[in-house]
Amino acid sequence: MESVAAASLNLLLRGGSVLLLALIAALLWRDQRSKVAARLGAAFALGVAAATLASTPGFDALPALPRSVLSAIAASSMFVFWLFTRALLDDAFALRRWHAAIWALLATVGAASCLSIAPAHSPLAASLAWTMGLSPVFWSLLAIAQSLAQWREDLVEGRRRLRAVIVAATALYTVGQLLAALLTGLGLKAVVESSANAAGTAALVVFFAWQFLQWRGNVLFDETGSTEATVPARPAPAPAPDARQVATLQSLMSVQRVYREPSLTIAALALRMGLPEHRLRRLINQGLGHRHFSAFLNAYRIADAKQALLDPRQAEVPVLTIAMDVGFQSIGPFNRAFKADTGLTPTEFRRSRTARCADPASAHAPEPAET
Repeated sequence: MESVAAASLNLLLRGGSVLLLALIAALLWRDQRSKVAARLGAAFALGVAAATLASTPGFDALPALPRSVLSAIAASSMFVFWLFTRALLDDAFALRRWHAAIWALLATVGAASCLSIAPAHSPLAASLAWTMGLSPVFWSLLAIAQSLAQWREDLVEGRRRLRAVIVAATALYTVGQLLAALLTGLGLKAVVESSANAAGTAALVVFFAWQFLQWRGNVLFDETGSTEATVPARPAPAPAPDARQVATLQSLMSVQRVYREPSLTIAALALRMGLPEHRLRRLINQGLGHRHFSAFLNAYRIADAKQALLDPRQAEVPVLTIAMDVGFQSIGPFNRAFKADTGLTPTEFRRSRTARCADPASAHAPEPAET
């Protein structure tokens, strides 16, 4: 049992954390709500605030309705965190119906666990407890794995650093809570309700609040290629991209068509350029305006595929063959990237252009917009 002073400090730390999290959510919504990643970041901040309140000693004494609502939001917070990291990794990320279904399922489990609808020591109660305990760890580890897999492809240096800190700190802290419970022999509930946990949460929230207030989130969510207007002033700004290096890179892509290599990585391209990886990232980002290496490659691959689909001599060539020829390893990613660029599937694109060529009345009509 904590002393009165420790209990008061516990409540003070949790209250301050909740206020800072609400501030972060409000700033993200106010300044960046047009971005999916920012909206998910705001939702995650509110989820952590709910989890902080739900782990406050004495929470069980609240009326059932507010307890169930807060528990539902808290139970799904790390799934929202995973969605947040996905959106940070992929500028074209979009929410799907199955995302909402999983969120609803986790929220339902959280509310059910809070209301204790299952008899104590029953299999259902045990299942709910395990789900509540392991779900945050699962989504945290998944976020770490995906971030590590795609971290090198991010071309915005400031975003790479800040995103790595956010993902690593949040995920490792979540996993650390479970490890602390296992190593100390205390229950997970006792660990998350402790003053030490409240202090750790407060320290993490203060750090994130400082980062967001300093950067205002722009380095994470800005969709332009440059970061010059969004980062704090630096004593020695990065030099402008070398025009000769930009020309060499464009030659490799447009003339030698190295993008057709399915396994082309930024490390392999940097080796061909004779540049360190960080300089190639800056060259592609600031010289050509791309924020992600895959998007950079896909821009060339989609343009190449369009030409092939419009070529009468390749009218009988399967779409899969064209996708493989331009560097895609399977048809699914090709179809998604192509539709994101043109608004049409490759087959629809080919048919629409074939129909236009076959209709003399439309020979001089303007091309439809490809958005």
